[in-house]
Amino acid sequence: MSDVLFPAGFAWGTATASYQIEGAVKEGGRSPSIWDTFSHLPGRVAGGDHGDVADDHYNRYREDVALLADLGVTHYRFSLAWPRLQPAGRGGLNPDGVDFYSRLVDELLAHDIQPWVTLYHWDLPQDLEDAGGWPARDTAYRFADYAAAVHRRLHDRIRYWTTMNEPWCSAFLGYASGVHAPGRTEPAAALAAAHHLMLGHGLGVQAMRAADPDASYGITLNLTPTVPATDSPADVDAARRVDAVSNRIFLDPILRGRYPEDLRADVEAVSDLGFVQDGDEIVTGTPLDVLGVNYYFRAAVSADEGSLRYEGAPSAWVGSEDVRQVGTGLPVTDMGWEIDPTGLYDVLTGLARDYDPIPLYVTENGAAYPDVVSPDGAVHDHERIAFLDGHFRAAARAIDDGVDLRGYFVWSLLDNFEWAYGYAKRFGLVHVDYDTQVRTPKDSALWFAEVTRRNGLRGPG
Repeated sequence: MSDVLFPAGFAWGTATASYQIEGAVKEGGRSPSIWDTFSHLPGRVAGGDHGDVADDHYNRYREDVALLADLGVTHYRFSLAWPRLQPAGRGGLNPDGVDFYSRLVDELLAHDIQPWVTLYHWDLPQDLEDAGGWPARDTAYRFADYAAAVHRRLHDRIRYWTTMNEPWCSAFLGYASGVHAPGRTEPAAALAAAHHLMLGHGLGVQAMRAADPDASYGITLNLTPTVPATDSPADVDAARRVDAVSNRIFLDPILRGRYPEDLRADVEAVSDLGFVQDGDEIVTGTPLDVLGVNYYFRAAVSADEGSLRYEGAPSAWVGSEDVRQVGTGLPVTDMGWEIDPTGLYDVLTGLARDYDPIPLYVTENGAAYPDVVSPDGAVHDHERIAFLDGHFRAAARAIDDGVDLRGYFVWSLLDNFEWAYGYAKRFGLVHVDYDTQVRTPKDSALWFAEVTRRNGLRGPG
């Protein structure tokens, strides 16, 4: 029985996000972000939690890089905090913020770990939200200026640059359902936000590539394969509509330079997309070097009465508020998300089939479980090992079937602030005691270290 091996040079890594791990929200000249504001509003985050301290990564980054080295990873995907680097969202960069990330990059390189930067992972400077946020076109230009300024200071040591992480969440959870910062429930504004996120992405890539054409530039999208709950025409059309507003609303403008026509018809009662100006789709379609894919679950949807609700919030599926997500009977993680590795295979092969060839990376995949430190001092998270093993094998099968997949980042390195869930959900390979900040590598961390060093899995599974 042969092992499952990945191609030579395959990138293995973990991923994190600034607001979820850094803490130190008032240190080093950092200004408030929308998540600072949102998380301190009563009832917005489970347990009244916030990211003021989080994992204290700002002060403990050397310890965390040592954990990465123990995992044997070749790459580390992390985000830069816009309000730490450019506190007002415009103007010159904050020297203390630049110094922190410069020290982090140097520490990574000293351990032979390549930094993979995300410029925006949801922590918009509050000053820019006060000026209109992502529904305002000017925010796209402010992002492009920020991207160019940071790139000028750090590009000498960073090869991989990602503009946005999961713009769907920024737009539709932030401005339609309101369960993420800034907590607005304005469907038309959510559509405008989605466009301006993509516009900022394209402008940012153009500015950075002009300064350094040899680096790799891309974006990370959370892609959810969407299937009808039944074969009824209503459910089939529901799946088409949700796919349009979840996946193709970003894939088509970015990879084809145009919005899908069926999406325009689906949302016309909410918005005529008049915010899309002449030439915008050329910018959103700026060529990429890589595409990051975040995958967690498949969505089975039904068009019966009632609509999708996230903790009782309005629907995030603008134009498809009549649709709801239904379970299919698969086991679930602590998030309630069904475990479906074949969905990752379907996403990867679908991209290779439906769009022009582009190198792909799984930039997030992982699972939350209620992990505890056992009396023996270890964290025995065998469910997470089984989850990752199944998804790694699905990725290997996609490669065998011709997909140009070049790397895989596990979410996440550390247990951390899980947005609206606060500290109630643990995704990390490393357990964090939030009272003491003690880090304990879980059994999954030891297992993953074997995977990275073997560049594969034992046996066919």
